[in-house]
Amino acid sequence: MTMAAALCKSGLVAATVALALPDARAASPPAETRATIYYSISMVGVPIGQITWAIDLSPRAYQASASGKASGALSILVNGEGRVATQGTIDGEAVAPTFFSSNVTDDGETTGLQMTFENGSVKTLRADEPTDKSKRIPVRDEDKMHVTDPLSAMLIAAPEGEPPLSPARCERTLPVFDGQRRYDLILSFKRMDRIKLDRGYAGPVLVCAVVLRPIAGYRPDSVLVKYVGGRPGMEIWFMPIAGTPIIAPGRLKMPTGIGTLEIEADKIDWTMARPMAPAPTGPQAPGRQPQ
Repeated sequence: MTMAAALCKSGLVAATVALALPDARAASPPAETRATIYYSISMVGVPIGQITWAIDLSPRAYQASASGKASGALSILVNGEGRVATQGTIDGEAVAPTFFSSNVTDDGETTGLQMTFENGSVKTLRADEPTDKSKRIPVRDEDKMHVTDPLSAMLIAAPEGEPPLSPARCERTLPVFDGQRRYDLILSFKRMDRIKLDRGYAGPVLVCAVVLRPIAGYRPDSVLVKYVGGRPGMEIWFMPIAGTPIIAPGRLKMPTGIGTLEIEADKIDWTMARPMAPAPTGPQAPGRQPQ
């Protein structure tokens, strides 16, 4: 499951937080701000959907939510609509979720889930059971340990004193569990580049090569696994969040057997963030089936 599919089918995107100013060297944002990022989704250059991603960021905590929709003749990999949310803590280079939820409609069927994390592993999970559960690779208890959620995975922090756009930020494996699927995103440094949005950021980016490694919770015959899993050529372009050690995606390029899927930030708006509420202590409805 990729960022695109996690948001549009199960509740993930990659998201971008950048400056709401025309130059990367401009003044830092306030200590607690909300960035709202607007993305377009395209397949072989044809628009198929949109994503809106909002993040509240303070020096030691974050809250993020994303909503998106994709449809049309070329939306075979991402088709449907959904909303996901997460929150957690920032401690040095550790970005750790405490709560994640998603609500997704796909082919007329709506599913929801909520889960909490403790010490980097899933503590509680309540989710609507997929109708095709018997066809999926089973998720084991160990698949829920030492993981992050799809949104939190896209916030990467640099150690104190190190530049956020260092190639070292790419050299990592992101172990993701979205409440239903467990997969790794294996990153490696590819190159430095530049990006210019219509509004909000213009400056350098760190380009990481990405390989998707499905582990559990997916159907072996799924379109996503068939066209994306294990294939080279995927890229995530990371941009800095001014005044913080955090970088987040501004572009995703995903070559597939049927063409290239792209998710690209168009513009970013900044507003003052509301005070962050504490994370829920356990999952609530809409989940029906405990797992």
